[in-house]
Amino acid sequence: MVERITKIINILVELLQSAGPLAGFFLIILESIIPILPLSVFIAFNNLAFGSFLGFIISLIGTICGCLISFYAFRLGFSKILYRNMKIDGKIHNLMKRIKSMSFSLLVILIALPFTPAFLINIVCGLSKMEPKKFLLSILIGKISIVYFWGYVGTGLIESLQNPKIFLEIIIILLVAYAFSRVIQKILKVNEVK
Repeated sequence: MVERITKIINILVELLQSAGPLAGFFLIILESIIPILPLSVFIAFNNLAFGSFLGFIISLIGTICGCLISFYAFRLGFSKILYRNMKIDGKIHNLMKRIKSMSFSLLVILIALPFTPAFLINIVCGLSKMEPKKFLLSILIGKISIVYFWGYVGTGLIESLQNPKIFLEIIIILLVAYAFSRVIQKILKVNEVK
């Protein structure tokens, strides 16, 4: 079973290598727009296909571009439709006000947390009419740690097929990161929208 999974992974990595860095870039953009796709897997494939450094750069630029696409789609397009056709829920309105008024450093921290729903942040920042410069600088800084973290986790999960001890390490890292993310989100009161 492990050999079969490893073989499939190698085939996918070879396909990505033959398609080139642009394919890896568009995979990451796609994940940023469709949040159910696994970011850690795509970053891991970029790292395996193009090396750790180039894979990191491709993934970082792709996730920043994907966040900007989501931000502007909701800022320029969907916000008018949502405001015209729907009454925005009070909780969402409070979250929009809270995130819009957040300081730059707190927004960077929120974006840098591994278990913060990035797509939701992109949408709320776009709908709240946050300054594009503030959003761009926040994701430029905050996404560095996210891409590194999920790249490490994704690559570690693939390596754990050969060494089960690595799987345990990755699980511990994920649990600690999740707990840390939840604590910081509580401090920032992101989940306590009233």
